Amino acid sequence: MLDICRQSSKVRVGIIGTGFIGRIHARAVRQSGARLVGIAGVTMEDALQSAQELGADMAFESADELIASGLVDVVHVCTPNHLHAPIALRALEAGLAVVCEKPLATDASTAAQMARRARDAGVVTAVPFVYRFHPMVREAKARLAGLGRVSLIQSSYMQDWLLEADDDNWRVDPKKGGPGRTIGDIGSHCFDLVEFVTGDRITHIGAQTSVFVADRASGPVLTEDLATIHFGTASGALGTMAVSQVAPGRKNRLFLEISAAAGSIAFDQENPERLWLGRRGVSDTLVRDPLTLSDAAKPYSPLPAGHPQGFHDCFNAFVADTYAAIRGERPEGLPTFEDGARAAHLTDTALRSARTSKWVAC
Repeated sequence: MLDICRQSSKVRVGIIGTGFIGRIHARAVRQSGARLVGIAGVTMEDALQSAQELGADMAFESADELIASGLVDVVHVCTPNHLHAPIALRALEAGLAVVCEKPLATDASTAAQMARRARDAGVVTAVPFVYRFHPMVREAKARLAGLGRVSLIQSSYMQDWLLEADDDNWRVDPKKGGPGRTIGDIGSHCFDLVEFVTGDRITHIGAQTSVFVADRASGPVLTEDLATIHFGTASGALGTMAVSQVAPGRKNRLFLEISAAAGSIAFDQENPERLWLGRRGVSDTLVRDPLTLSDAAKPYSPLPAGHPQGFHDCFNAFVADTYAAIRGERPEGLPTFEDGARAAHLTDTALRSARTSKWVAC
């Protein structure tokens, strides 16, 4: 199992995109000990400024120039959604490892094509489903395996950053963000976490969507502000999911509760140091402590108990595991393009269900 503090100085990295998430990637690259060779942005001026701020060796005129430079081993694609596929595919053609933000593509067929290209190229690919890297999520997965048959899965992801009519973002535009905005942006994390923790596959979906804010500064809204999803799994478990970007007071609340024959577990991403454990006779709360965690969770818990870990730590662990894979190791639970394509497929299935008002097989 990977020690997430291990250095990976031989990995040469290029980042395409200089917004919020690009900066998160850059921080994790530096934390890993890898070499941040270059940045490509919307303009050369943007790239130069970001390279200086983020500690990169140089700036590139374009994504194509960075990919063709021969100076990097891995490219991080941190652009708006509609640019993910063309940039990632060019990087794969160049034989580079690729870390691509989710959604992997704005449609499921393109995402599946990207996963096939990655397999054919034989390179490492990764998608930042970083909530897998909370130590208490790994603990939940390990403990659930001993609780017997799963009966019910409840998940939700709530935000409020698009609550008002004057809140706007490129993600609202389906040409840039894709046809499934809230499901693709945050529901994809729920889909991934449900299947990762349970080890079970969602087999059918019934969904409904809603546009709560009908008009924004950019015009009429064509993508969903919120959605509710019912699903079933291959093992026979039932599940619910609610996602919203218009839930007042909820900033980034990802919640997962799973009921099984011998107990229940619950994880709240806004309170990630604890895992709720439910039993018929008694319930308890497990606090993150490397001294008491399972072997699956310990490598992702580098800080002593009482020293809170959070989103940055998850991202650092994700990037460290990705670079370990590039070096030939096999870290457990690394989300690949296969996982990104799976989330895109489930998003597409949910949208088809909502359009037809029918259950749809996955």
